[in-house]
Amino acid sequence: MPNTGSSSPEVPATPPVGLPLWLLAELTYRCPLQCPYCSNPLDFAAQGQELTTAQWFKVMAEAREMGAAQLGFSGGEPLVRQDLAELIGEARRLGYYTNLITSGIGLTEKRIAEFKTAGLDHIQISFQASDEQVNNLLAGSKKAFAQKLEMARAVKAHGYPMVLNFVTHRHNIDKIDRIIELCIALEADFVELATCQFYGWAHLNRLGLLPTREQLQRAERITNEYRERLKAAGSPCKLIFVTPDYYEERPKGCMNGWGSVFLTVTPDGTALPCHGARQLPVQFPNVREHDLKHIWYDSFGFNRFRGYDWMPEPCRSCDEKEKDFGGCRCQAFMLTGDASNADPVCAKSSHHGIILKAREEAEHAHLAIEELTFRNERNSRVIVRG
Repeated sequence: MPNTGSSSPEVPATPPVGLPLWLLAELTYRCPLQCPYCSNPLDFAAQGQELTTAQWFKVMAEAREMGAAQLGFSGGEPLVRQDLAELIGEARRLGYYTNLITSGIGLTEKRIAEFKTAGLDHIQISFQASDEQVNNLLAGSKKAFAQKLEMARAVKAHGYPMVLNFVTHRHNIDKIDRIIELCIALEADFVELATCQFYGWAHLNRLGLLPTREQLQRAERITNEYRERLKAAGSPCKLIFVTPDYYEERPKGCMNGWGSVFLTVTPDGTALPCHGARQLPVQFPNVREHDLKHIWYDSFGFNRFRGYDWMPEPCRSCDEKEKDFGGCRCQAFMLTGDASNADPVCAKSSHHGIILKAREEAEHAHLAIEELTFRNERNSRVIVRG
């Protein structure tokens, strides 16, 4: 097993390589919506041909043999894949717990029934806003909101837990109370109020999406008030509030450490230690050329930032590195140009001023939704051409 550690007294021994317990299958970059905060790579339009059904079967089997227990189907929009029910059925046969992460566009009562029969365990539906006009404007579809409402109710009717995701940002976070009220009306069991994290298209649109500190504090206060009301009423609804990294003083333990638990396979078969890593100047392996055992244990890409030996200061001598693993490598690269740097979110980082400047810019930003750069093939191709 690679990268077994250092005997230096200043640096704890690198822990042994863990198992890829969570497999994220990004089935496609195709999507009928154009959300300006999508985490897909900016150059998705230039990516290679999608894996076939048989190739996905092989990936799932290899990951399961290595210990993977949970499998998420995402995209783009995974419903675009006409073989989705087949993939779900094979995942069930292999013994996975499966999760479909979808916008709900392309979902029907018939397909929900097919997925249920195939063995799908869990469906998460995303909304853009509680207001139909804002939702549809962000999604780029006049029918999106009505479709999402219909499918959320249908998912519940078919016996699934109601799991909703709202990406919040400066254009909808002030309506957090209406968002929660909609979730209650839909009898949601779990609601993720995920304040935008700035990767992919969200990073490109940060000036128009990052809420102010005041907006964020108000939203969290209102969420906590609703938590108390729901608890007092005996409601099973759970509200999960996710704060953006930009308002933290310490970085998150991204992916529980690089190449530790999470394994992402992209539509063209590129394997990544997290869904954002494709942007890094690191050569990542492809499942068309290597089996997952080699990819996970032996490839350069998956070993590049494992453990502690790669760390520069201040991370290398920090007493919190076993908790945050140096923070997010993608964020370090996006903001400093060097993926080896300390995550600028950390107040100990010499680059923390970048985060402070972003917070200040948020106080004075006035971009309308229409001024954002939307995630679509035309814009992606323009970005590819430079």
